[in-house]
Amino acid sequence: MAESKDLLQVLWSGADVLRGKMDANEYKTYLLGLVFYKYLSDSYLAKVYDLLNDESPDDLQEAQKQYEEVMKTDDAKDLLQELRDSMHYTLDPDMTYVSMLNAVKNNAFNREKLQAAFNRIQESDELFNGLFADVDLYSNRLGTGDQKQSATIAEVIRVLDGADLIHAKGDVLGNAYEYLIGQFASETGKKAGEFYTPHGPAQILCRIAMAGQENKKGLQVYDPCMGSGSLMLSCRNYSSEPDYIKYYGQELMPSTYNLARMNMFLHGVLPENQHLRNGDTLDADWPTDEETEFDVVVMNPPYSANWSAAEGFKQDERFMDYGGKLAPKSKADYAFLLHGFYHLKQTGTMAIVLPHGVLFRGAAEGTIRETLLKNGSIYAVIGLPSNMFYNTSIPTCIIVLKKHREGRDVLFIDASNLFEKEKKQNVMNEEHIDKVLKLYNDRKTVDKLTYLASYDDIKANDFNLNIPRYVDTSEEEEEIDLKVLTGSIRETNKSIKECNEALISMLGDLTFNSSETEEAVKEFIKIFEEV
Repeated sequence: MAESKDLLQVLWSGADVLRGKMDANEYKTYLLGLVFYKYLSDSYLAKVYDLLNDESPDDLQEAQKQYEEVMKTDDAKDLLQELRDSMHYTLDPDMTYVSMLNAVKNNAFNREKLQAAFNRIQESDELFNGLFADVDLYSNRLGTGDQKQSATIAEVIRVLDGADLIHAKGDVLGNAYEYLIGQFASETGKKAGEFYTPHGPAQILCRIAMAGQENKKGLQVYDPCMGSGSLMLSCRNYSSEPDYIKYYGQELMPSTYNLARMNMFLHGVLPENQHLRNGDTLDADWPTDEETEFDVVVMNPPYSANWSAAEGFKQDERFMDYGGKLAPKSKADYAFLLHGFYHLKQTGTMAIVLPHGVLFRGAAEGTIRETLLKNGSIYAVIGLPSNMFYNTSIPTCIIVLKKHREGRDVLFIDASNLFEKEKKQNVMNEEHIDKVLKLYNDRKTVDKLTYLASYDDIKANDFNLNIPRYVDTSEEEEEIDLKVLTGSIRETNKSIKECNEALISMLGDLTFNSSETEEAVKEFIKIFEEV
């Protein structure tokens, strides 16, 4: 943990350089972009040293020196080819982070060189296209004029040198990265919250979706609203074969899509296992020309978002088998759910976070929900505490879906009270998470917590899945002894009368400097005498 804390301190020091010049949602783009550049550059130099010496470097400055020397020899071409094949990118010696740092120390930093390094990486492989597009090294946000802008970037480079990204394990770096994203979300609210799912719901979601598939080699995980990719990457924590997981994800926002790509690398995911796309999940189905069904589907889509709901979607295979109805134009919740469910394997599990409204709203949503229930597709509904997410205070739920299972019963879990209050957000700790998972795995009725509803139960409730209809959390009111209550009231009234009499007596003993004050006190006494 000391390693992680040290890394966090360095990253936050980098944030301090930018804080005040721009809001958190902006400076995280610079900070995380430069961290990723350092990671790629340091990894590149480490590979250079390994190819030349058959061992890892203790000092990147030495690796830089050897790289500069070998590039002057006839071996340069062969070395670059090996680097291109293994790393998918190359950097000139003056494009490395170490080279930039040395320039900073010598007051000779040139941001054109840094931009050239960004361009080289982005042009090296399709995998890196547009990766640094949001890192504007010439923005007025960095300061007024070339000198101040360059100085700001130079200072961030100097600070980030304190982070040893090579000897840090991938999960340490990646988890630090996710932690920072969470902190940015707390500062920026909705903007950052769009791509961050808090720890508690994320762990419940992923552990449920992974259950029974932990030992599968070549597991395929899909998130069509991936944000920074954190849900997909959380799944690897519960796999015995994490290096073989293939990740398929789509994200609408280009900047957030780039975050997900960085996050994959920072967690050590091999390029061949990354299948990420920048696009509109609902507008056009994806994927369609490679793997189209997945073992695990995890989702935290934007709640009650708008979508076109065009008539043509009634012929779309994703939405066509649900009573001829589409999710409402102003509430795309079920459109996201059906998209994810369409891409789920027959043997897989899907878990999605949605607002409570999807459980009971009628009209088209009611028809879709009824069809899912008749098919036995909804396996469990878990009510989460309110105020869990950065972008909304409304209560949310996790819906678990499966295909072709035996039975049509639904497990309801009320976890709305399983949280701790921390600052502005409610937080589910490990004890709360473990309790929810035990209730889920036991799959039986527990008073005040769960209810295993039969299909007939659900049908009798007109396919309404509102959790209070099934899980009674009300507390019996304590019986009131009227005789005791009457005695208590009598004693209270007696005490009030005695206090009033004492007050009137004290007021009557007062002397006054003016007749006006005396008259006012007399009127005050009359009020108490009337009581």
